[in-house]
Amino acid sequence: MSETKGIMIVGVGGQGTLLASRILGHVLMRRGYDVKMSEVHGMSQRGGSVVTYVKFGEKVYSPLVDLGEADYILAFERLEAARWLSYLKEGGTLILNDRRINPMPVITGAMEYPSDIVEKISAKGARIISGDALSLAIEAGSAKAVNVVMIGILSVLSDFPENEWQEAIAACVKPKFLELNKKAFSLGREFALKILKS
Repeated sequence: MSETKGIMIVGVGGQGTLLASRILGHVLMRRGYDVKMSEVHGMSQRGGSVVTYVKFGEKVYSPLVDLGEADYILAFERLEAARWLSYLKEGGTLILNDRRINPMPVITGAMEYPSDIVEKISAKGARIISGDALSLAIEAGSAKAVNVVMIGILSVLSDFPENEWQEAIAACVKPKFLELNKKAFSLGREFALKILKS
């Protein structure tokens, strides 16, 4: 692959975007790609906007993904999907956890949470795979496993075999949480396969 590809993982602090990027990075490095990653936090570590850039190819010079360059965006929350949508390239895919997490200005009453976010995103013509990753994470055993559910969905869209993703999860997750995360990954994969067949 001579072409450099870019993936963005966007959410709010505390959602596990960094673990998701580590798992992804592990798969890509084992494949022999040059991989660059960068994480940017918003105003607060927990609850503020967080974006992780992952770029890979034969030779990558910068981890940052520019406007219109992302092949995939994994959005852990609706408002973050809308905030970063302009970075998705034409023909790119948005993987959306269709959940609402109120940012501080909404909590304090300074602003209202925008309505019809998903409809507005759809109107821009992006390819969207949208689902309730939180419910799947809870089914797997923990609400904190949303990140690995999202990785499971991404894995179905990738060219890499399932066992390589499973190995990456085993390498990046603490042993006591491994079975839980494997289940979350499998549920994400099952959901994506069902969506793509329909």
